[in-house]
Amino acid sequence: MSDLCPRGWLDEAVRRIEADYNRSADTHLIRLDLPRFPGITLYLKDESSHPTGSLKHRLARSLFLYALCNEWIGPDSCVIEASSGSTAVSEAYFARMLGLRFIAVVPATTAAPKLDAIRFQGGEIHMVDDPRSVYDVAHRLADETGGHYLDQFTFAERATDWRGNNNIAESIFAQMMQEEHSVPDWIVCGAGTGGTSATIGRYLRYQRYATRLCVADPEHSVFHRHFHDRSATVLPEGCASKIEGIGRPRVEPSFVPGVIDRMIAVEDGASIGAMRALSDRLGRRVGGSTGTNLWACATLIAEMAAAGETGSIVTLLCDGGDRYGCTYYDDAWLEGCGIDWQASAQHIARMLGHSDKGIL
Repeated sequence: MSDLCPRGWLDEAVRRIEADYNRSADTHLIRLDLPRFPGITLYLKDESSHPTGSLKHRLARSLFLYALCNEWIGPDSCVIEASSGSTAVSEAYFARMLGLRFIAVVPATTAAPKLDAIRFQGGEIHMVDDPRSVYDVAHRLADETGGHYLDQFTFAERATDWRGNNNIAESIFAQMMQEEHSVPDWIVCGAGTGGTSATIGRYLRYQRYATRLCVADPEHSVFHRHFHDRSATVLPEGCASKIEGIGRPRVEPSFVPGVIDRMIAVEDGASIGAMRALSDRLGRRVGGSTGTNLWACATLIAEMAAAGETGSIVTLLCDGGDRYGCTYYDDAWLEGCGIDWQASAQHIARMLGHSDKGIL
């Protein structure tokens, strides 16, 4: 028994996290019929319905359980994370549940509502001007506080059980079971840490599904470059994408390209346009990374239709759009960033069989 993590405290910490999971329902799978593409159906795995509002709730829970069961966290630990926002919101939630101090190291460009959400959950903010410095600063703060750096970018691919045990891939296939095309042709997701794509890609192979995995990546990210050329490991100019939560300037340790079947690079304007069109279709706002996923889906749908194929595609609705009211849903902000999104929004609205007038 370590002095850092008494067994009784550890048992209670794990029980609290598992009890929280047991109180939560699974996230919804939203079906979207596509009138212009008969025989092809699009599904959205709505991760915004988690208690902390994003896909990262799953990752945060797994990272805390992984750290606890490795006895890296004890009752007096300060927990540190490097994050663009959403992971830190979810981790602050679990840290407060366990009575632990939490510090999020975030780029100064992180949307203000995300910072407010971290603070609401009891977390502290440590901003850095250079996004590439978040790793070193997180390590330094962990040393200074005697705490633990959760390091999502290293441990995301191993903290979640990819063989099953209630992971997102298992949930998708369970919910698709009664659909006419129950085994999707494609699952589409993004990559921030690479943990979600690693989990889904491994699960597909382990269960021997014919489903292929496509990762949608911002144009100004190194991941899709590394997928095509393993020698590409960093972007010299940094990650200039405006889409928070996905895309990185360096290849993260949790990114596993071998389990990915295809990557599609998406311009920021296309991501924003797809996001705005989908928000209009659903009647509620979604986040930018969902738009990135949807643009890649549109590419795959067009290819399937051209080949005379029918089937289903599942993608992730990663988070809601309320956190981006002052950025992605602010036309003046988009204009100031030089992001032209209207044509992309019209293209996606037509694909969804919805009017492109009055897009949110």
